[in-house]
Formats: sequence, C-alpha cells, structure tokens
Amino acid sequence: MSVTGRDTLTIIVLALGVGSGPAACEGARSRSADGTAQPDSAFAAMQARGELVMGVNQYTSGHVFEDLPDGGRIVLERDTGSDTAGVAQIRQHMRDIVAAFDAGDFTKPFQVHAGAVPGTSVMAARRSTIAYQEIDRPRGGEVRIRTTDSGAVAAVHEFLAFQRRAHHALGHEGQMGRVP
Repeated sequence: MSVTGRDTLTIIVLALGVGSGPAACEGARSRSADGTAQPDSAFAAMQARGELVMGVNQYTSGHVFEDLPDGGRIVLERDTGSDTAGVAQIRQHMRDIVAAFDAGDFTKPFQVHAGAVPGTSVMAARRSTIAYQEIDRPRGGEVRIRTTDSGAVAAVHEFLAFQRRAHHALGHEGQMGRVP
C-alpha cells in the first residue's frame, strides 16, 4: 500500500491531535494526573492507521464492539448517511473483514493497532467453530460473530474488549447516543 501526500498530511494532523468536531477533540486527548487535557498521540496514531486500513475517517465514524452470549458484533458507521462513498467503503471493509477472519487472518486489526490483538490467536486456531456474517446498515455495516465453542466465545469477548478500550468505543448501541 502506498502512502500519498494527503495520507501523510492526515497522519501528521491526527498525530498532533488536530481534527474537526467534538469527537476529534475528545478522542485525541487524555487526562494527566492533574486533570488537564493532554494530546494522546498513541490514540491519534491508531486512528490514522485505522483510516488507512478501513478507508474512512475514524473521527467521523463510530464503532460499537458488543459482547453477545454466542460471540458478538462489530458495528462501524459514518456519523451521517449522506456520505454514500464512506458508507460504501465501510460495507466493503466489513466484507473484507468477514473473508479474512473466516480464513483466520487477523492482519487488519494488527495493522490498525500496530501489534497483536488479544483473542485473535485463539480465534484463528478455532476458526472452524466461528461464523462471521456481514450485515449492511443504513450508514455502514456490521460483522456478526457467532460460535457455540465456549473457548472461542471467550476469545471473541477478549478481542472485543480490547477493541472497545483502544477505540474508546461503545459496548452496545444506544450507549451515550454515539451510534444509533
């Protein structure tokens, strides 16, 4: 994958914690011990890698990583449905994720997080017991993960918990109103 001048600029802007809207301000900052806002360069770098891997601006998209008794689900949606190109890109990304995960390939999460993602080694090893389904949504897509293997369910939950923390994301829809 080649990086264009625009991509480089995006990475620099995100690394500096500069963005648009309240989500960019909140997402790219953390609190120091004295409570003052500090730039969170690790989060901004992950957001930039996420944009390169997923093809959409992470600050104008929302994730949900929800644990379910039989696995879980990943939701990715644009903040607005009027971005038809962004919605199409998310849907294609979700299809790509289903194909890759079904084959035991967790390269994309590795690329986004610049390292191994908890749960993926077990998910890869038990891939024959896990089913992945891509579902189109009005502003993006969803990957539904199902299994009856208790060890695989635990790995899926570990994977989703890591994603929630890393992306500062929701655990279920309707939580704090971010992604309906």
